[in-house]
Amino acid sequence: MNDEGRVIVQRSGPVGNVVFANPARHNAMSIEMWQAVPPAIQELDADPSVRVIVLEGAGEKAFVSGADISQFEKIRFDPAAQKRYDECVDAAYLAPVRCRKPVIAKIRGICMGGGLGLAAMCDVRICSTDARFRMPAARLGVGYGMEGVKRFAALIGAQNTLDIFYSARVFGAEEALRMGFVAKAVAPEQLDAAIADWTQLVAANAPLTLRAVKAAINAILAEPGARNEQAVAAALEACFTSQDYREGVRAFLEKRSPNFQGR
Repeated sequence: MNDEGRVIVQRSGPVGNVVFANPARHNAMSIEMWQAVPPAIQELDADPSVRVIVLEGAGEKAFVSGADISQFEKIRFDPAAQKRYDECVDAAYLAPVRCRKPVIAKIRGICMGGGLGLAAMCDVRICSTDARFRMPAARLGVGYGMEGVKRFAALIGAQNTLDIFYSARVFGAEEALRMGFVAKAVAPEQLDAAIADWTQLVAANAPLTLRAVKAAINAILAEPGARNEQAVAAALEACFTSQDYREGVRAFLEKRSPNFQGR
C-alpha cells in the first residue's frame, strides 16, 4: 500500500489513533486507504483497553484532502466500477458511526471532499485555526449520496449544507465553528494538547453511558422524527444495570475518581 498511502493504527493508553498517511498527496484517500478504514476502526473498537478513538492525518498539512483523484480514471471508469467505489467509501464513512466508542476527528490543515465527509461521520470534531474546509463535488461533477447529504444537513442545517455544496468554496475554522461543524478551534500549536486533554476526559468516563449517548445521537441524525427508541432504551438499560453505574455512585459518595471497566 506504500505507493497509494496507508492507514496506520496506533495506541497510547486508552486512546486509539487511526492515521491517514499519504503525505505526497496531502493524505488523499486511495481506494486501498478507504478499504483499510473499517478494519482499523473495528480493531480499536474491539480492544477493551481503548476508550476513545482519534482520526487524524499524518504530518502538519492535512487531515484528508479528499479522494485520490489520480485514481478516478482507473477505478471509476463505468457505472459498475463507480458502484464498487461508492460502496467502499460508504463503508469507510459508516465505520465511525457504527463504532461503539467515541470517535473524534483531529483536523489540522486541509479537510476537503472525502475528508470533510469522513469528519462529518465522527462524533466530535476539533480543528486548528489554520484548518481549511471545502466540499468540491460540484467542481468535479460527482454526485454525493443522500446519506452523506443528510448527515451534513443534520449537523449544520439545510442552509449551510446547500451553501457549501452549491458554492464549493473554501471556508475556514471560524466559519466551521459558527456552523457547528466543529466543537472547538484552537491555535495550531495547541491542537495536540487540546486533543490529549479532551480524550483523557472522555477516557475517564463510563463507557456504557457514552455508548448510550452515541446511540441516541446516531438515531436522531439518521432518522429525524423516527427515533430508534428500542436501541436507545436498551443502551440506557445497559447503563443502569452495569457495574460501572454502581462504581460511579460509590465513587461519588466516597469522593474519589471512578474506575470504570465498561461492564
